[in-house]
Amino acid sequence: MYKRILYQCLGAACITLMVAACKTPALVEKSVNRDVPARYNDAQDTTNTANIVWKDYFTDPYLNALIDTALSNNQELNITLQEIEITRNEVRVRKGEYLPFVDLRAGAGVEKPGRYTVMGATEATTDIEPGKEMPDPIQDYVLGAFAHWEVDIWHKLRNARQAAAERYLATVEGKNFMVTNLVSEIANAYYELLALDNQLDIVRQNIEIQSNALEIVRLQKEATRVTELAVRRFEAQVYKTRSLQFDIQQEITETENWINFLVGRFPQPVDRSSQNFSELVPKRIQAGIPSQLLENRPDIQQAELELAAARLDVKVAKANFYPSLDISAGVGLQAFNPSFLVKTPESMLYSLAGDLAAPLINRNAIKATYYSANARQIQAVYDYERTVLNAYMEVANQLAKINNLENSYDLKAQQVQALNESIEISNDLFRSARADYMEVLMTQRDALESKFELIETKRQQMNAMVNIYQALGGGWNE
Repeated sequence: MYKRILYQCLGAACITLMVAACKTPALVEKSVNRDVPARYNDAQDTTNTANIVWKDYFTDPYLNALIDTALSNNQELNITLQEIEITRNEVRVRKGEYLPFVDLRAGAGVEKPGRYTVMGATEATTDIEPGKEMPDPIQDYVLGAFAHWEVDIWHKLRNARQAAAERYLATVEGKNFMVTNLVSEIANAYYELLALDNQLDIVRQNIEIQSNALEIVRLQKEATRVTELAVRRFEAQVYKTRSLQFDIQQEITETENWINFLVGRFPQPVDRSSQNFSELVPKRIQAGIPSQLLENRPDIQQAELELAAARLDVKVAKANFYPSLDISAGVGLQAFNPSFLVKTPESMLYSLAGDLAAPLINRNAIKATYYSANARQIQAVYDYERTVLNAYMEVANQLAKINNLENSYDLKAQQVQALNESIEISNDLFRSARADYMEVLMTQRDALESKFELIETKRQQMNAMVNIYQALGGGWNE
């Protein structure tokens, strides 16, 4: 009997499949271009700075302490960790969808059919032996297990689960990319703070130099060798330089607070060592080869995983065109009197049913979902290619910047040395009346600007060292 029922179900399934079988709509596909240049320059060395962990790449203990604290306390990073947990649970949900659902059910109820209803009239007109009438009202008690299972014929549910897994891994890579950015952002802000400290020291030194020059000018005025105009011009220069130190102090405060925000704490002084900033030497960078970016850069890994998930979404959407098979079954006990529940097999109930359904007419919604999934897949392809191109450009730009800043720093250092010497020369010439006071003022101003530019160039050098480390994909792997 059961075989006959099974064969009948299979026969009906075959008929339904043949009726529903049709071609899915054609799609415009796009392949991924994973080609990258063979090298950044003439070098072929595969040694890559990105493989160095950040604790070894940065040698300043104060900076390392800030980074270590930020990796534990940064709010945005912790939010991302919760996003990872959410996507992990989504994988569990998808995994459970292609397994059978089994529910335990216990219930009790009562029903009193009306006399002039089908049920009531049937009971009244049926010849029933005395003592065996149906109770009125009718009670109903049931206890059993019921199962439902969607047979994953076309791997729709498995592909959905795999897509969720790919997106989970993508969020992990997204977290790694955030760690890389966080490390570089703290390092850049730290070196900016050191640069501001040194600029503030330079301003204070120049205030002393200019104040001494002002005293000389006042003595020269008393000796009627210069006019009141010279005194006022020197005073204005001193006031300007004094006001500059407050601007720098404000920048220091804001930079400290930005670092504190990244670290996840309220404003407080940031421990640092600024004395030897001008003597810092950027690390020697080994960029390796461009193809290593595909493995080292978390954002590229994230884009690739998102692309894999988008491809699986297309398969899931395509499976909606095909028939779906649902199987339901149940086994348990049911009776209109609780005492009859234990009387088997009379009170036993069981069921087995199969449901095969396929879309036949008006499939516009399914087509729209299919086309949208394919469009998102093409978007993911472009996003992947854009991410790879952007990564290569970042590395190429930073490598060129490191080289140009090195040459620029050497020249600016010579400029500062020459202007420092010119300050003494201009002061001596002014005392002997062989130089105009404007020459002294201009020399001091140029010296101050050149020192600022030298410190700024050193900051850019250190930032370039940080940025190339980030561009190569370093900083996330501990």
